[in-house]
Amino acid sequence: MKRLLFAIFSLLYVPSLLARPSFAETLALSHSIVMITTQLPNGQNGRGSGVVVSKNYVATNCHVVANSLGANVAKFRDAYQPKAIKADWKHDLCLLKFDDLPFKPVEMRDSKTLQYEEPVFSLGFPVGQNVPQSSYGNIKATYPFDDSLIIRSNAAFAMGSSGGALFDEQFNLIGITTFKSPGSKGYFYHIPVEWIKALMQAPETQSLATNEIPFWAVPLEERPAFMQVVIPYQNEEWNALKTIAQKWTIDEPQSPDAWYYLGVAEEGKGQLAEAKTHLSKSVSLNARELDAMNALARVAFVQKDSQSLAALEAPVRVLDEDDANIIVEQLKQLDQSK
Repeated sequence: MKRLLFAIFSLLYVPSLLARPSFAETLALSHSIVMITTQLPNGQNGRGSGVVVSKNYVATNCHVVANSLGANVAKFRDAYQPKAIKADWKHDLCLLKFDDLPFKPVEMRDSKTLQYEEPVFSLGFPVGQNVPQSSYGNIKATYPFDDSLIIRSNAAFAMGSSGGALFDEQFNLIGITTFKSPGSKGYFYHIPVEWIKALMQAPETQSLATNEIPFWAVPLEERPAFMQVVIPYQNEEWNALKTIAQKWTIDEPQSPDAWYYLGVAEEGKGQLAEAKTHLSKSVSLNARELDAMNALARVAFVQKDSQSLAALEAPVRVLDEDDANIIVEQLKQLDQSK
C-alpha cells in the first residue's frame, strides 16, 4: 500500500523565499527531525521523516512504516529501534516509542490558532538528502476534518519528507507533512498536532501491519470536498468544480474556501455577478482569504470597476505586496483606457 500511496502523491520540492529562519535556528530545530528507514517485504528499503514530539516519542506518517518488516530512526550516524507504536491508521499518524531517545522534543501549537497567509516552513529528509532540508511558504487554508483542521500550505516537500515537520515563525510544530495533491501545481497538506496529542493517550502495539487506508487515499468520491475540488480547478473544468463547490457550501456554509471555489467556477463560466457575490462571501468569512480577494480583483478588472478594484489594494497589500502591485497596474490600465 505504501508504494501505491507514494505513486499517487509524488512530491516535488519547490523552495520559496518566505519565513526563512537563520541557519543557527534551523540547525537547532534539525536536532528534533529524524530520518526513518524501513525494511519492506520485497527486500527493498523505505524512507521517511519523523519529529520528536515527546521525550521518547517520534511522530511520523503511518504510510512511512505501514506493513514494513521493521523501522529504525537514524540521526548523527546512530540508529534507534522503536519498542512499540501507537497508530491512527485512518489519520495517517503514528507515534514510535523509544527508550532513552537523546533528542529534544519540539513545542506544539494547535491548528485552530493558525491564520491564512501566515508564514511557515517545513523540515524533512527528502530522498537523496542526509540532512534536513527546509522549504518556505504560507498557510493557504485550513479545513475542518474530524474535530480538527487539515492544513494546506505552499511550503513544498518532496518524497521522503512524509512525516516531517511544519513550523510557524516561532518554531512551534503546527503540522506533520503528509500528502500532496496530484497535478503539476501541487497542494501540500499537513495533519494537525491535535491528533498527536490525542494519540498519546492510545494503547501501544508492536504490529506494523494494517489493511486501513488513510483518509486522503480513499476513492476520490469519498474524499473531503477540499480534495475533490483540486483537479477540476487545476484543469479549469468549471462545471464540475461548480457542482462540487455548491454541495460544499451546503455542507459547510461557514467555509470561506467552499465559497471561494464556487466563485472561481462562476468566474470561469463568465458568470461574473454570481462570482462577485460568492467571492465576497468568502472574504466576509475570512478577511485573510487572499485567493478570493485576487479573484475579486480579476472580476473587477474585467468589469472595469475601478472603485471595487481600488478598494481591494489595501487589504491585499497587508498579505502580499506583489499581488497588491498587480492591482495597481490594473488600475493604471483602466485609467488609461478611459
